[in-house]
Amino acid sequence: MKIKLMISSIVAAAMISGCATKTGNQTIDNNQSAIIGTTLGALAGIALGNNIGGGSKSRNKVIGAVAGAAIGGAIGYNLDQQAKEVANSLDTNVNNNPNAALDPNQDLIVSNTDNYVKIMFRDAMMFETNSATPTMSANSKILKVTSVLEKYPNTLVQVTGHTDSRGTHSYNKTLSEQRASNVGNIIYNSGVQNQIFSKGCSFDKPIAPNNNATNMALNRRVEVYLYPNQESVIDTCK
Repeated sequence: MKIKLMISSIVAAAMISGCATKTGNQTIDNNQSAIIGTTLGALAGIALGNNIGGGSKSRNKVIGAVAGAAIGGAIGYNLDQQAKEVANSLDTNVNNNPNAALDPNQDLIVSNTDNYVKIMFRDAMMFETNSATPTMSANSKILKVTSVLEKYPNTLVQVTGHTDSRGTHSYNKTLSEQRASNVGNIIYNSGVQNQIFSKGCSFDKPIAPNNNATNMALNRRVEVYLYPNQESVIDTCK
């Protein structure tokens, strides 16, 4: 019976974590992901603590909550720390302002949520017009990120390309895929041990209306997502 209860608690904890995954598109401050991680860990710990054999149930809850909080807090802290390290490597700061992506003067933005770290590179600083080959300066910036990834070999890396709406969807799909793939290959060829995936979204996920040159420039970008696990991966084209 206790085995069944333990399994049920683990499933419940997994469901809680799954719900948190759905909030991946929200922007939060630098400390909130650690708080979220600690809270989820504590909830899971309480569920498991209820089923520890022997002793007081209330004492077991406390033991489980403390252990769960430590695990959850470590996950949250690692995301925050990783974001800071990535930002430092690129000579910038973590910027979780939801309006930052709409600032044309921000051509490089590092942010983090409760599920991932995101690095956004504007097209203008990465590629020549209609080219999918990163410039030498872009190559240098991408390699700076790999110095951080070497410390986090279990981090999953997803590179996503986005375009504006000029041209056909299929043309932009190919261009966005090539750009994402080329950035991903630079990371891969650096020798890091991380799993790396690339994806092109064409113009399916604009961050501004494609109604003028300024907004179109905002939409042309490559985003690199760093995930702590498979459960945190999101559909970056939606």
